[in-house]
Amino acid sequence: MFSGIIEEAGKVVSIEKDKGNVHFTLTCSFVNELKVDQSLSHNGVCLTVVWVDIENKLYKVTAIQETLDKTNLGNLEQGSLVNLERSMLMNGRLDGHIVQGHVDQTATCTRIDEADGSWYFTFEYEFDQEMAKKGYMTVEKGSVTVNGVSLTVVNSKDNSFQVAIIPYTYEVTNFHSFEMGTKVNLEFDIIGKYLSRLMSYK
Repeated sequence: MFSGIIEEAGKVVSIEKDKGNVHFTLTCSFVNELKVDQSLSHNGVCLTVVWVDIENKLYKVTAIQETLDKTNLGNLEQGSLVNLERSMLMNGRLDGHIVQGHVDQTATCTRIDEADGSWYFTFEYEFDQEMAKKGYMTVEKGSVTVNGVSLTVVNSKDNSFQVAIIPYTYEVTNFHSFEMGTKVNLEFDIIGKYLSRLMSYK
């Protein structure tokens, strides 16, 4: 379980393909605090740490084919920046919102507007009416996770929405590397999914 508050953007050091799986080796500042079997969010995707090299500040995670098909991890290259978040502590404040690390689908960045030092990013995604009835959608002022970042939705439409990014988030996450056409991972609000499911039984 995560909160969508990114700790830092780690860097992909190497990528190794093994049949349908891909092994990513990354580096970040808190490698010395990681351990094998630990859950770690990568661009909003919950992956398990399978190897740690504290001396060289490296760790490895594996993505299976289904994960590669449904997320943007398959687009990562050596040197790519990845938003990282360790699992949420249950004895602290929930600064973002409840994030499972289970990506629902991808979206594409279609517009970037600078606004007095902050930025508005517009994203479009494939809209499915039946899935929307189950909570796979955005709502105005609701929460959405983009590449693992907990954000508030503005200008919510059937197949698009905007988010406002402050300078701190822009610099600490990989948002500063986004361009028109960049593919991102989306996780819709789990509370909305549960409510939609409950309403279907009325």
